[in-house]
Amino acid sequence: MTLSKAELVSYIDHTLLKPDVTPEQIKKLCQEAAENSFKAVCINPGYVSLAAEILKGTGVAVATVIGFPLGATTSRIKGAETAEAVENGAGELDVVLNIGRLKAGDSGYVLADLRQVVQSAQGRQVKVIIETALLTDNEKVKACQLAVEAGAAFVKTSTGFAKGGATVTDVQLMRQTVGPKVGVKASGGIRDLAALKAMVAAGANRIGTSSAVAILAELG
Repeated sequence: MTLSKAELVSYIDHTLLKPDVTPEQIKKLCQEAAENSFKAVCINPGYVSLAAEILKGTGVAVATVIGFPLGATTSRIKGAETAEAVENGAGELDVVLNIGRLKAGDSGYVLADLRQVVQSAQGRQVKVIIETALLTDNEKVKACQLAVEAGAAFVKTSTGFAKGGATVTDVQLMRQTVGPKVGVKASGGIRDLAALKAMVAAGANRIGTSSAVAILAELG
């Protein structure tokens, strides 16, 4: 698969979600995203205001995470976290699905939980992180179906904090499940151009990576 620089950057969420991230690192991340015209930065909620100010007028979106990384906070808290992120300038919200409730077969809870976030997002794109490394294939399919039913714009493979990240087979399954109208974001362990291309070929139309600048450099 051949990707031009313009095509490549349109896939990338330039990501920095480690617990010890400093304001200076966020500033650098945003500057890199603006200089390279990445699709978005993906950061923790406490830095949304800072990123929104830096990226104002650049065309780079500010994405943040909700219920991260476990997905086990209450629906009310997820909704409040989403509303505050939107108020602070977030344009995209990546929410962790409640994995335990899904595995218990409580689809009603999971659906209501996700709808709380979609409603609080006020029209902004919501990506549902289903944490594929912790799920069976049947659970992955169900998670994707619930995300679509809740009104999410994307399903996403991983937080990057579980025992595994994105795989080609998971991306293929997710794309097959959601169809062509819902996005698939591959994230977790994508560190080079070959891995990115494999995910795009499998059906991903957004890539979350902390190695975006290095990947771009591979194009020469």
